Amino acid sequence: MKFTKMQGLGNDYVYVDCTREELASPADVARAVSDRHFGIGSDGLILIKPSKVADFYMEMYNADGSRSAMCGNGIRCVGKYVYDFGLTDKLDVSIETAAGIKYLSLRLLDGKVSEVRVNMGAPELSPEKIPTTLEGTREVTLNGADDKVRAVLGAGLKVLDKDYEVSCISMGNPHVITYVEDEKAIDIEKIGPAFENHPAFPERTNTEFIRVADRKNLYMRVWERGTGETLACGTGACACAVATMLNGLCDRAVTVHLLGGDLQIEWDAKENVVYMTGPAVTVFTGDYPLNM
Repeated sequence: MKFTKMQGLGNDYVYVDCTREELASPADVARAVSDRHFGIGSDGLILIKPSKVADFYMEMYNADGSRSAMCGNGIRCVGKYVYDFGLTDKLDVSIETAAGIKYLSLRLLDGKVSEVRVNMGAPELSPEKIPTTLEGTREVTLNGADDKVRAVLGAGLKVLDKDYEVSCISMGNPHVITYVEDEKAIDIEKIGPAFENHPAFPERTNTEFIRVADRKNLYMRVWERGTGETLACGTGACACAVATMLNGLCDRAVTVHLLGGDLQIEWDAKENVVYMTGPAVTVFTGDYPLNM
């Protein structure tokens, strides 16, 4: 199997060009290649496939082999892959995902993609669509939309016998956000799985632990379902920014500081669309023996 390892802020995936041939047993392949001791080492596997409704289709698997609908860091690298490896010559690319079609604007440096701005679409605030069994706490009128949604903002949740205030957002996959005084001090290996597998989240959840430095800067650690702690999460950065904006704690354009680097997040009030801008990097390419 020919592959390329890529990373966005240290959130790394193994990429395979499936525009010409199918990959059998992708869940098994994801588990094998993600192993950091016996495999290539990654947060998961992303397949680039043809699409009938967009330029390409992104099929994503977590490190444990489970499917994921969307990954912000992953899709930026898809944009870099299709341009740098000659699958397209367009700088504005559409990518179909299980969470809908996303639109990418590619920015070049010395003829290669170095940065990608992604239209991540509208945030989902309805509890049943996130999904979470937590009840909405506050009615929100989305900018650019007529619908009023009762969102989960500052709801109470008990995790490992401790009470937390949480906000829930979906950016194509579920996120729960909680605020902390010091993100570096949390025992994420202990608390992360407890959030991920909490009964309030029937499809499990990603969890963001956020420190608000000021109205333009958020500091974040993330526990991703099916993977564990990662250095960055694009959809998580978008979700935490939206939640913090709705909670009145930051402006509509912020920098989210993650362990792997920074993402610029904007929530367009008129369009009700979230934009994410960040880097995409090719690490190396190679051949992996498939002994499944």
